[in-house]
Amino acid sequence: MIEKVATLEDSRLDAYARLTDPQLRNRLEPELGLFIAESAKVIGRALDAGAEPVSLLVDDRRLGAERALVERFERERPSLPVLVAPHGQLAALTGFEVTRGALAAFRRPVLPDADELLAQARRVAVLEDVTNHTNVGAVFRSAAALGMDAVLVTPGCYDPLYRRALRVSMGTVLQVPWAYIGADASGAPHGNAVRAGTWSATGVPLLHRHGFKVAAMALRDDSVGLDEPGLADEERLAVVLGTEGEGLADATIERCDCTVRIPMAHGVDSLNVAAASAIAFWELRARG
Repeated sequence: MIEKVATLEDSRLDAYARLTDPQLRNRLEPELGLFIAESAKVIGRALDAGAEPVSLLVDDRRLGAERALVERFERERPSLPVLVAPHGQLAALTGFEVTRGALAAFRRPVLPDADELLAQARRVAVLEDVTNHTNVGAVFRSAAALGMDAVLVTPGCYDPLYRRALRVSMGTVLQVPWAYIGADASGAPHGNAVRAGTWSATGVPLLHRHGFKVAAMALRDDSVGLDEPGLADEERLAVVLGTEGEGLADATIERCDCTVRIPMAHGVDSLNVAAASAIAFWELRARG
């Protein structure tokens, strides 16, 4: 149902600009939490994944270009508003040019339990406190493309459903199963102080109970190469990746079964975590 937005004070626009990330997440009532998807491709993948939309917001200059998306909303969700705002007002509302033409607000999905995901997986990635939305999204995109069965994120990791992370992932955050892992697996916002490595006290034993060999990616004297014989042949393997700069916590590395690195040349000692994840996922993918 197409509805012109008459004023920027319209309460239906709150989710797109006036709610903070913690308010969108709504930890006290997760079923009321929202996430924002940007671009027809990402919005389409959210719909394909079964996410529940609340509204669609379209720049009036892009209404014709987004006709297929609008028609899908009208066909599948005829009672939901398709809000159309003038270009200038939309830019003022969001604080940036909505170059991809459309935004949509969705209910946050109920996440599975890590135990449930691990029971069905052979290859998983664990993101320890990755505090960059672009990197989180890029890791999910690589995980989807290169055959990882699930991604587990620690409580100190940035939110995979944050708008930028979701956009960079090209919507694959909604395709690759994921869950929180650690002592506090509720998905605490990254603003909460979480001591580095705390998750691994319960998280690594959980991985072990499901038969996973746990490989920490870290620059250590005892690190072996990703091409170490037998590593890719493991029936179940978890790859643990750390944040930029500091890498994995010492406590995490000590609890893992082995430490691995990417063999490199020309004196380069490390790669961006997103690039490193893609190489690791491909090299350690499940065979057969």
